Amino acid sequence: MTEVPTVSLADIQAAAGVLDGVVARTPTRNARWLAERLGGDVRLKLENLQRTGSFKPRGAYLRLSRLSDAERAAGVVAASAGNHAQGVAMSAQRLGISSTIFMPEGAPIPKVNATRGYGAEVVFRGQYLDQAIEAAQEFAAETGAVFISPFDHPDIVAGQGTCGLEILEQAPEVRTLVVPTGGGGLLAGIAIAVKALRPDIRVIGVQAEAAAAFPPSLAAGHPIRLEAMRTMADGIAVGRPGDITFRAVQEHVDEIKTVSEDSLARALVTLLERSKQVVEPAGAAAVAAMATDPDAFETPAVAVVSGGNIDPLLLNKVVRHGLAAAGRYLYLGVVISDLPGGLAGLLTEVAALGASVIDLSHERISADLALNEVEIGLQLETRGAEHATRLRARLEELGYRIVD
Repeated sequence: MTEVPTVSLADIQAAAGVLDGVVARTPTRNARWLAERLGGDVRLKLENLQRTGSFKPRGAYLRLSRLSDAERAAGVVAASAGNHAQGVAMSAQRLGISSTIFMPEGAPIPKVNATRGYGAEVVFRGQYLDQAIEAAQEFAAETGAVFISPFDHPDIVAGQGTCGLEILEQAPEVRTLVVPTGGGGLLAGIAIAVKALRPDIRVIGVQAEAAAAFPPSLAAGHPIRLEAMRTMADGIAVGRPGDITFRAVQEHVDEIKTVSEDSLARALVTLLERSKQVVEPAGAAAVAAMATDPDAFETPAVAVVSGGNIDPLLLNKVVRHGLAAAGRYLYLGVVISDLPGGLAGLLTEVAALGASVIDLSHERISADLALNEVEIGLQLETRGAEHATRLRARLEELGYRIVD
């Protein structure tokens, strides 16, 4: 059986020296709105402000910088939904290495364009990242290009671990550290660094419920591949943990939590509103977990915001979904009299209650409606769940019949 390589604190500290001046030392900033929920200090480690918009250049540059002259001449190939692609492409351009990136069909357009902007050749293959990885590995075998794993290589893990060193310097009082997790490179690297220097700190990984490969893998004692994934968080949609990352997570991480699509959307919207940070769904996973179950996290705490590369079209959809999940959008079916003035009277009451009508529809043909009735479908913008509840209750008090 092949021995799985390990990564040490010394490896991560050496990586920090290589990366000095290449990647940014991203800031940590207070999140007072999240601190109010947890009852103590909470900071955000803003890797969305890193070069290329995510933590990925940390590992990618370290890996490429250690290639031999012959390997550099052969070029590199990688597979990514976007963030690793940009990290590899940027690092390859900086080091004068040609790069080919395999991406899943439907990869976010801004990530595709940014990858090409760093000089990489982009090839689309498969619906999921795992399929793109297989295609990239086949390309490497055929051409001699060096395959650059998104997470399962000692240099990748060591490079990502430098984020953990920065967190300890910037927030030495931290008691809980929460990290978005896909294949496990960032989580593994951070956990190795943090546990070596501060074993008292609790390290928690967070995965999207619909793409959570670590919980069943940890239960089984070895990496297990998911049969299917469906999540807006493409940056952490990885079907199987890496061998190196699995062992590191198994040994150094205290817990893996999962979050719903609704909680990811709400976290993304709140980060935009309250922290003024543009974040992709995967990057919001740690914040989503803390906001969903605040009692589960001892403070002072740090949430890693791992990336901010989001397609504006997806951002629009996620913002709308997040607002709906937070009760800021309300859909009501209201039965009114099908007589002149009936609709005007309803809209007058809605306006008086402080809601804004986004859209409305009429339904006159239904077995549930009398001959003189019409159902009005209202899509409303409210001030939140409490306001929506009050609005519905008031309409019922006024005699309107609400249809669920």
